[in-house]
Amino acid sequence: MTKPAVQFMFDFGSPNAYLCHKVIPEIEDRTGVKFEYVPILLGGLFKLTHNRSPAEAFAGIPNKQAYDALEVKRFVAKHHLTRFQRNPFFPVNTLKIMRGAVAAQKLGSFAPYVEAMYSAMWEQGRNMDDPAEIVAVLKAAGIDADSLLEASQLPDVKNGLLANTQAASERGAFGSPTFFVGNEIYFGKDRLRDVEEEILRVAAC
Repeated sequence: MTKPAVQFMFDFGSPNAYLCHKVIPEIEDRTGVKFEYVPILLGGLFKLTHNRSPAEAFAGIPNKQAYDALEVKRFVAKHHLTRFQRNPFFPVNTLKIMRGAVAAQKLGSFAPYVEAMYSAMWEQGRNMDDPAEIVAVLKAAGIDADSLLEASQLPDVKNGLLANTQAASERGAFGSPTFFVGNEIYFGKDRLRDVEEEILRVAAC
């Protein structure tokens, strides 16, 4: 069995990335393949690829907005994601917490950090651009807020987030959630089935 490398390019500011995050464990259990979470800065990726957020791009298309909301409702119901709620502060500037994700990788607190940030953003509806809120969420999760915030300001952490974002762009990414199974790219929560099928295809080779 060949286990492919699977990467998940994520930014906490994307509700669809949150929804994928909640479903990824099911795919990992079925395939036996662990996803690698790669923090990127969505705003930076938009600039690199001349893309715009869906909220901006489809602001004048009410039917598109209504369909997107329906698609989210269906996804939430299908996967029983009852804690999901829209963030009243959306869109949120995620620079601080995405740098924090890179810092958490270096400090060995990545998994609890990701859970805490996603919960705060898309279950608790908190303003995660507010430094005081970030500290409160970190402390509630049992994460050393002082050490993490200090690490998030280090040049190698800042450069690491920039490098992740640049590399994602160079590989063809233009938004989040983006997945790579080996070199095959998939975008959006509606491609999770394709991601799983590709994992199984490669594993069977």
